[in-house]
Amino acid sequence: MTTQVALVGGTGKLGSIIHAVVNELEGFEVNRVLTSQSDLAELDGADLVIDATTPQVSVDVVRAAVERGINVLVATSGWSAERIALVRPLVEDSGTGIVFIPNFSLGSVLGSAMAAAAAPYFGSVEIVEAHHEKKVDSPSGTAVRTAELIAAARAELGPVSAPHADQRARGQQVGSVPIHSLRRPGVVAKQEVILSGPGESLTFTHDTVEPALAYAPGIRIAVPFAATSTGVVVGLENMIDIGIRS
Repeated sequence: MTTQVALVGGTGKLGSIIHAVVNELEGFEVNRVLTSQSDLAELDGADLVIDATTPQVSVDVVRAAVERGINVLVATSGWSAERIALVRPLVEDSGTGIVFIPNFSLGSVLGSAMAAAAAPYFGSVEIVEAHHEKKVDSPSGTAVRTAELIAAARAELGPVSAPHADQRARGQQVGSVPIHSLRRPGVVAKQEVILSGPGESLTFTHDTVEPALAYAPGIRIAVPFAATSTGVVVGLENMIDIGIRS
């Protein structure tokens, strides 16, 4: 039996990559492609919904899918822990599953996991992320997820040191971690997590150079997982064995 996939935002850059990868997966087929302006009644009859829209549209896609009892793979950035908490009751009541993937890149997931593992050993942690100028949300979903993992890893130690955090130039704090966002041409996606302690610093840097190549392995893992999952799952790290679980 072939799993019929409704891909929302399938004409965008990420959506096009997802479309190509899903159609190569055995047992899966994208049988309808919607845009951000499409009537969400077109989701009727799908076995799995993949959302690759915008932060403003994504919540409507998720709600529409869950109301129809359809599992959702959310590839749209901008879903913080607070925002995800708002849809958890809907998922629990419906018996469906929602999988949120801030970043499909295995390298990015590993970098965030290693930064979280190191975070308890450093009092200062800051994130600098850069994306192309057309990315509409900031900070990025990847940076938000990284900061949330760092905060969880430091739960018993308390917040990181972030002096003068009341000043706007010090970045937006997520889980006490300052995040600095750059939006500029000539870059795809880059994240640096800088951890500092007495007399030393440690930096984890991840660069996305070719999205189609970087995201394909993660998409191949996430799509089958999302098709059969229940409840809310956040992050590709829950699907690969790297020792970090949300």
